[in-house]
Amino acid sequence: MPERMASHWNGRGQVNGYMPKFWGSFLLPFMLIGLFLLFIFVPKIDPLKENIEKFRKYYETFIIIILFFLFYIYLLTVFWNLGYRFNMNLFFPPAIAVIFYYAGVLLGKTKRNWFIGIRTPWTLSSDVVWEKTHRIGSKLFKIVAIIVFFGFFFGEYAIYFVLVPIILAAIYPVVYSYFEYKKEIKNK
Repeated sequence: MPERMASHWNGRGQVNGYMPKFWGSFLLPFMLIGLFLLFIFVPKIDPLKENIEKFRKYYETFIIIILFFLFYIYLLTVFWNLGYRFNMNLFFPPAIAVIFYYAGVLLGKTKRNWFIGIRTPWTLSSDVVWEKTHRIGSKLFKIVAIIVFFGFFFGEYAIYFVLVPIILAAIYPVVYSYFEYKKEIKNK
């Protein structure tokens, strides 16, 4: 590995960040271990842990997908630093699409809890608002995954096929949960 390793690429797929060889070689593996431990620990401390058990197999599959994604990013970084040149923007969108599609699957299965899902004050206050918000969030994340995947075909513009849909899919369920909660309160 070179003394300074490429570690970040801009929206055009060009390197714009470096780190020392040690951190470039080991930061992502350390993150993998840390995230794995966090993912295992979270269900144990959740006050609503019995609800997590209801969708545990989907959660565990999500953990595996996230860990494989980070390992994939690590491999891309290693190959780049070994001298293989390719457009990172072509390799990120399909992997991100897989994460978002499965996040959509997971959102459709989650039950109210404190750590996993779309956690707003309104979803955490009502099982009905939680269910409605996660149903819409599930659909949105799956649609985002399809849009992100097609970003693969647009080279340097792929970043826009990632960022714009993700931002919109993150904001809409939050706003939606607020209005659904207000509706529920009004109807009581």
